[in-house]
Amino acid sequence: MSFNNLGLMTELLQAVSEQGYSQPTLIQAKAIPVVLEGRDVLAGAQTGTGKTAGFTLPLLQRLSAKKITSGHHPVRALILTPTRELAAQIGESVKLYGKHLPLRSTVIFGGVKINPQIQTLRRGVDILVATPGRLLDHVAQKTLDLSHVEILVLDEADRMLDMGFLPDIRKILALLPKRRQNLLFSATFSNEIKRLAGGLLNSPTYIEVAQQNPAAELVQQVVHHVDKKRKRELLSFLIGSRNLQQVLVFTRTKHGANRLSQQLDRDGISSTAIHGNKSQGARTRALADFKRGAVRVLVATDIAARGLDIEQLPYVVNYELPNISEDYVHRIGRTGRAGHVGEAISLVCIDENKLLRDIERLLKTKITTQVVAGYEPNPAIVAEPVKKGRGHHDYAKPRNNRNSSKSGGKWSNSSGRSKSSGQSNRSNARIKNG
Repeated sequence: MSFNNLGLMTELLQAVSEQGYSQPTLIQAKAIPVVLEGRDVLAGAQTGTGKTAGFTLPLLQRLSAKKITSGHHPVRALILTPTRELAAQIGESVKLYGKHLPLRSTVIFGGVKINPQIQTLRRGVDILVATPGRLLDHVAQKTLDLSHVEILVLDEADRMLDMGFLPDIRKILALLPKRRQNLLFSATFSNEIKRLAGGLLNSPTYIEVAQQNPAAELVQQVVHHVDKKRKRELLSFLIGSRNLQQVLVFTRTKHGANRLSQQLDRDGISSTAIHGNKSQGARTRALADFKRGAVRVLVATDIAARGLDIEQLPYVVNYELPNISEDYVHRIGRTGRAGHVGEAISLVCIDENKLLRDIERLLKTKITTQVVAGYEPNPAIVAEPVKKGRGHHDYAKPRNNRNSSKSGGKWSNSSGRSKSSGQSNRSNARIKNG
């Protein structure tokens, strides 16, 4: 099947062709015709399956079919996503695919100044890509009108719920017209997702392109058992001895990411870190340096597990296994994309054996295990509980942190979620843990 068979208009087919695509992915082939019909969709799709184009292309066509005669451009499509990086990536896709259409789009998220966003919104946009917190900031300042939204997209809905955005999502839903098309995309279908879908979607078409949580087929996975105190030494050895380039390394915490990046630099391996305490500018520069090869290693928390789009990324390293098994799938999904083979290396200490068993149970397979000579685990070491650190959600600190973004007495965390100084005790507790 080609894109020509999906009912897309000439302008969109031209944009797709200019990006070098001729055949749709499975999620695109299944979702595009249904969205074009105006039906609600509940789609299960892993990261890297092409789902962004699966909703962006038909969304652009449906908006183009209804001409707006006035000079004003109200927000007619709202795409909600959990992180800044994913919002920016989706916003870029909207611009690329809609380049031959007279539709305006913009992206809003926290961590950057709000005034330029206000000016853009005042000029009018048809398609808005946003993180929930910053969206509600604009609503509170009356710089955004959502009463004309025709299409709502919730992307990475499971991650949004995992990061605590459900109350914000409910507030946003209350601001939207009741008659609208709803598209919900999620990599997993927890009970919370099913409840959200039940209250949001109207007779949806269910689309699932693969069984839940499969590991990327083109990713070669291996586990190296090693003592916790020797992980950094082994990582440096693997990178140096194998001359690995462009290595994405995951840690559980922001402080762990900073510390590991500094240690790698001392070992002569150029590295940079990306996490929620970094300003948006610093995160953007770090990712750009990594993409162009200025640094060999990008050390990241799970904020980067979804939304980072790095072509032909060859290596992902789990320096620490994630506390949630599904996050392992999203991490290694950064490699083995678009037909390219990738490698996922996990450094596992005795404390993490249960986490490894949980991951293998999810994958329904045993991951190949190799012990690197000279780095054999000490059998005398006793397992200790895995510390969850400052929280796997990677929330940023309040505004006394020098990298936090201030806006009207509010501060924004890594995902654009904003809090006022009068936040609840429950929120304060979560911030302290994050």
